[in-house]
Amino acid sequence: MSIFNPQVLKESFDKDGYVFVQGFLSKDEVQILNENVKRFISEGIPAMSANHYFYEDKNDLSTLKQMQDLEKYDAWFKTLAMASKYEELAKTLLGEAVECKTVEYFNKPPKIGKPTPPHQDGHYFMLEPQQALTMWLALEKVDEENGCVKYIKGSHRKGIRPHGRTTTLGFSQGIVDFGTEEDIKNEIAFPANPGDLLVHHSLTIHRAGANTTTDRTRKAMGLIYWGESAKEDKEAKEKYVQQLTKEREKGTV
Repeated sequence: MSIFNPQVLKESFDKDGYVFVQGFLSKDEVQILNENVKRFISEGIPAMSANHYFYEDKNDLSTLKQMQDLEKYDAWFKTLAMASKYEELAKTLLGEAVECKTVEYFNKPPKIGKPTPPHQDGHYFMLEPQQALTMWLALEKVDEENGCVKYIKGSHRKGIRPHGRTTTLGFSQGIVDFGTEEDIKNEIAFPANPGDLLVHHSLTIHRAGANTTTDRTRKAMGLIYWGESAKEDKEAKEKYVQQLTKEREKGTV
């Protein structure tokens, strides 16, 4: 889908709950982004809060799974998110001014990269109204074998489903009644090439499979934007964060 037709993108986003923008970044832009990710991994992680990065195996640094809030630690990633084509697309899709809440890095290491449970980002965000979206950008080839993203078409128009605790690091909540006939019928997988961008509404149900390959990673970037009309329930969010921190300290998440 062309990134040069804002009206078509907006209509598709409102109808389906997501858009797939092929070739959002050029080959050179992907290379620059990958170089900065590598730079940050080697230089920036020591300065990060322990709650902002995770490994599948704490004893193996090659199994880095996730980094959060990169824009707070590094000026290059702050520039990536603000006054950029990512921000412009977010404004188009939400129909209002936006604020970038986080820039994230995701990976599923070969053999041990776990499935991402079905969930709705809005359950974590705790916003009213749910005027928010998440961008997911492939840094390398992603398919069913190494865990491509899957969306439930139109699910953003049906509210938040019941969520419960999971054991997946970085995704503490998952939909407890997922797998209905409607879920299965409306699920669409999105294999992606480097530079392809997926954008979904905060209420769109999505998940991703495990990395079942023996020699391929599954690296991607994430950017989250909230519309200016979205208001956070700060008291509920603080309670959730405190509980999650306690569970991490106990090793239960």
